[in-house]
Amino acid sequence: MRDIDLIVVHCSATPEGRDVSTEEIRQWHLDRGWSDIGYHFVVELDGTVGDGRPVEKSGAHAQGHNKNSIGVCYVGGVDSDMEPQDTRTEEQKESLVELLTGLKSEYPNAKIIGHRDVSEKACPSFDAKTEYEDL
Repeated sequence: MRDIDLIVVHCSATPEGRDVSTEEIRQWHLDRGWSDIGYHFVVELDGTVGDGRPVEKSGAHAQGHNKNSIGVCYVGGVDSDMEPQDTRTEEQKESLVELLTGLKSEYPNAKIIGHRDVSEKACPSFDAKTEYEDL
């Protein structure tokens, strides 16, 4: 089992309201030559949580932190001009809390952060570290 100390929240950087499935993101990543989708979980617009890469395997979502983290991505994260914006639906917000709560119970020492906390990107277009600090 991997030693998990981070849960990294991402966005797919797709425009608000664009319905993108876990399988579509998987295909984007496979088309880049990756072995699988980079994230472990994807929260779709309707709140459905799609299974990505198995948690037992390192992800491909946060350079320098993949070995010790779980990647969670929500669909959206930019406006129609492709500018960073928190586009989470109410269903996504609820599913993210449920998913992250479950992951924290399984990995109690893991810190929940946003991709922006370990990169120069705006992803996930909101402050995940603060929003989920009480989980």
